[in-house]
Amino acid sequence: MSNFSLSDLEAIVATRAKASPDESWTAKLVAHGQAKAAKKLGEEAVETVIAAISNDRANLVAESADLIYHLMVVLKIADIPLQDVMSELERRTSQSGLQEKASR
Repeated sequence: MSNFSLSDLEAIVATRAKASPDESWTAKLVAHGQAKAAKKLGEEAVETVIAAISNDRANLVAESADLIYHLMVVLKIADIPLQDVMSELERRTSQSGLQEKASR
């Protein structure tokens, strides 16, 4: 099993965001702004759903990777550290999902 983590991905996205848009897809997304990056995130979410309901395991894995990557780009553009998201997940898991949803 790989030791690759979301923190590793966050660091890679941060580094590639500083590159030339001619050399990096990440930099190109960042240069085009949040609207473009969020649109791409939405496209990947739809493709992930399609793979899930099609029971296409290999494609679900690939689309999930695309989805997570594009989410990391959107978070980078918004200047939201992954730790903020992880802290929110930790807060939510301190109670049942039904209790957490009712509290919103």
